[in-house]
Amino acid sequence: MSETIHALIEQYGLVAVFAGCLFEGETAAILGGFFGHQGVFVPWQAFAAAFAGAFLGDASFFLAGRRFAEHRLVRRLRKRPGFSHAYELVRAHPNLFVLTNRYVYGMRLLGGVVAGLSDIPPLRFLLLNAVSSLSWAALFTGLGYFFGLGAEQLLGETLHKHHRLLIALGIGVVVLLLGHFAARRLSRRRKDGEPADGT
Repeated sequence: MSETIHALIEQYGLVAVFAGCLFEGETAAILGGFFGHQGVFVPWQAFAAAFAGAFLGDASFFLAGRRFAEHRLVRRLRKRPGFSHAYELVRAHPNLFVLTNRYVYGMRLLGGVVAGLSDIPPLRFLLLNAVSSLSWAALFTGLGYFFGLGAEQLLGETLHKHHRLLIALGIGVVVLLLGHFAARRLSRRRKDGEPADGT
């Protein structure tokens, strides 16, 4: 079973990293870096897949806000908690908003649409999005690479395929739990009327 899963990761893993990074993506980018360290992926290809997914995802959300502002899905997003706060931020600090929005867990999709609804020029958004996507992909794939290095140091041997899968599963669960906790805490702060952190 582990051999089959490992073979699927080798064959389709970079596509999964790209697809995962189209949306929130932290887990996908970290796992891309981890498998890059393990030689399952070429490290620069894992980074490139994470960058491309992050960049194209946010560009798509921006386009949705800019071109389809009256679509029912965009109107539904406007009713989500945090929309008015995000819109105030993007109007007050457009450059900083685009550069940092992807680091706020659970707000990336909403933030991209909000940016599209603002008056940020498309070229400026694309340039800032490229810078943000590069730094984000480097941070999270680098973190995954570091996890791979740490796992080998801890176990004192080259990881076997089933070790890789178990560690990858553990990384995924921990990242998802941390993200869920961060999103709940941010939501609670907004409900309490406290200013939200930018990271």
